[in-house]
Amino acid sequence: MPHYRRVGDVPRKRHTVHRVDGSVVYEELMGVEGFSGASTLLYHRHSPSAILSVEPLTDAPRVCWHPNHPLRPHHLRTGDLSTATATAATDAVLGRRPLLGNDDVEIAWVRASATSPLFRDAMGDELVYVHDGSAVLESGFGCLDVATGDYVVVPRSTTHRWVTTGPVELLVLVARGHVTVPPRYLNAHGQLVEGAPFSERDQRGPSDAPIVVDGTEVPVVVRTASGMSVHVHATHPFDVVGWDGCVYPWAMSIHDFEPIVGRVHQPPPVHQTFAGPNFVVCSFVPRPYDFDPDAVKVPYHHANVDSDEVLFYSAGDFMSRAGSGIGAGSISVHPAGFVHGPQPGNRERSVDATRTEELAVMLDTFRPLMLSDDALRVSDPEYPFSWSR
Repeated sequence: MPHYRRVGDVPRKRHTVHRVDGSVVYEELMGVEGFSGASTLLYHRHSPSAILSVEPLTDAPRVCWHPNHPLRPHHLRTGDLSTATATAATDAVLGRRPLLGNDDVEIAWVRASATSPLFRDAMGDELVYVHDGSAVLESGFGCLDVATGDYVVVPRSTTHRWVTTGPVELLVLVARGHVTVPPRYLNAHGQLVEGAPFSERDQRGPSDAPIVVDGTEVPVVVRTASGMSVHVHATHPFDVVGWDGCVYPWAMSIHDFEPIVGRVHQPPPVHQTFAGPNFVVCSFVPRPYDFDPDAVKVPYHHANVDSDEVLFYSAGDFMSRAGSGIGAGSISVHPAGFVHGPQPGNRERSVDATRTEELAVMLDTFRPLMLSDDALRVSDPEYPFSWSR
């Protein structure tokens, strides 16, 4: 998890009266696991609890989920997600197109071109991968600039919005819990160990100064398991004058992930970057191939006994999938119960290769994924048979 930070005007002692410009500010504790986990204290000019109305979001998009039956692998072409069937909004919240999901995580795609409404996800942390473009994540913690290749972790119940100045394409993972650094990368003191594939230097938090926004009767979209609601706040939630703690949005570039290579092929856990409830996220980045003279450089066939495997292909040359139709922006789904591996002929073509230039994000879930109508609409019907060609 991110390390401790202190930003803006914070009192010397917690839970004490604190005045800014002669007025007492309102302290808010944002913590996980009740009062026993990581937490942050934020200091507001106005009460963060003062709301004027609560209504359902009547035009919220509806998602119909389908089990993967009959069991089959899928190739989802995100470029085929026509805006004609999307909601009128093309922002990074209401414009999302859910594709895959289960009780632990939902995977969505969005091509956003407008600033989103203020949003708070009460279901779990969000892990967003910026496939293309740039944006600013604004929250009560400040501004966080993100760009192509960045992972962005947005803690559960953080009020935020995505500000865009041009099109940005995002892969959005919404957890039903918290997204963390894999525990094996941390020492007993919570510091990333020397053998971890990234360090605290690679993690970026919001700006060193909070943004204080004035405003009254400000709507905030809130997501829960029951659907979308709209809370109209009496004053703007971005009225934080200071905060300190270990819970806040943060980003890390996939290009800062340091790959682990070996004499022979290394298994996918060496690529793990994040952990969530019943799922893991891995990063595949440019790296040297295995260097044993007899090493098989493309992945061996594997059966996914306990998990569904999802791969988002971001950039580069995906040699093991050459000939299957996979390209940048593709999402492959290889479910438990299906044996998959390299395309025919790719092992032979890899003999003289010395490195891979692929850039991809992998999600392994430990409960079966369902597919949305959108996913089925953009699934290549011939993909399951691509290994037979």
